[in-house]
Amino acid sequence: FVPGEIWPDTDGVHINAHGGGILYHEGVYYWFGQHMVEGRAGNRAQVGISVYSSSDLYNWEDEGIALPVSLEPGSEIEKGCIMERPKVIYNEKTGKFVMWFHLELKGEGYRSARTAVAVSDTPTGPYTYLRSERPNAGQWPLNVRVENKDFESVTKAIEAEAAQPFSGGLNIRTVQYNLLGAHFEGGQMSRDMTLFKDDCGTAYHIYASEHNATLHISELTDDYLAHSGRYVRIFEHRWMEAPAVFKREGRYYLLASGCTGWEPNAARAAVADSIFGPWLELENPCIGINPANGLGPEKTFGGQSTYVLPVEGLDDVYIAMFDVWDPGNAINGRYLWLPIDFSDQGGVGNERGFAIPWMDEWNLEDFEREHAARLNEAP
Repeated sequence: FVPGEIWPDTDGVHINAHGGGILYHEGVYYWFGQHMVEGRAGNRAQVGISVYSSSDLYNWEDEGIALPVSLEPGSEIEKGCIMERPKVIYNEKTGKFVMWFHLELKGEGYRSARTAVAVSDTPTGPYTYLRSERPNAGQWPLNVRVENKDFESVTKAIEAEAAQPFSGGLNIRTVQYNLLGAHFEGGQMSRDMTLFKDDCGTAYHIYASEHNATLHISELTDDYLAHSGRYVRIFEHRWMEAPAVFKREGRYYLLASGCTGWEPNAARAAVADSIFGPWLELENPCIGINPANGLGPEKTFGGQSTYVLPVEGLDDVYIAMFDVWDPGNAINGRYLWLPIDFSDQGGVGNERGFAIPWMDEWNLEDFEREHAARLNEAP
């Protein structure tokens, strides 16, 4: 892997799967992502969601468009809408491949704040679009507080939102209002997102909500096609987006970013013994400098998290996937794939964390050997 460089597929074309996620199924990795085009128009969906396949994670074959945009006026996924951060998981009970992604309706900017679902009989598709929604309408989170249900504060938040839209970044105004209560009836906002499938087969949708101020972790139904109504709020008013969740040795880990639009910021990390928490925020896991742009931990090497991939067949090897966005010419976005090291910094107090060291180039086999050696040397 050569982080930040042009990454050609087997046809010699730079891989076009941004904000992506990986599905491993029957010995093959499938990489889903946003298909970008040139210029600023590429920040909106002009083509759809692409998919690539690989048996070794280095060489990727273009499998085409898994879910194309619609050319029908008024369609929720009409060309020109925003389709971001697609993730796909397989449901053993139904035999279906289920895709969720962040959807903004055409012409609404980022005001829609919806999540959308599509389904297929095969990993590469084509996927059939089902619907979009704001999750958990009429449902309170498991960790709801009494004040969240206060009628007066709900009314005040609804009126404030109608009078002036809230910012999606760190701000004092959002903290002053009960946005959870304001969105109770219509469903909670859902922007940057990921999926996580636990060892028992239960799946979760993790997304930035309440104008990005608070993350929600929401359980999906057994068929993965809807939300069960069981969810929690975590990191209230911490403004986290770009979530990626993974599990190691029975513990749950979160990698995320702050909310600064297309501009990079410092990575966030957290750990929990249960998917619903409580979650403990850890130190910034990034170490080193990206020589191509001179950016280090304070800017996540110029990238933003999108997914963490456990590598099949290798012991304790996880890949942190980041995107380097180029909103002025979206198709020029690059990828930073870096290994996660569990033998180094990142902890808080007695809680051990993890590290993501910058590497100009690396391969899976060498990292596995070096990582194992460091773990054996650790106290």
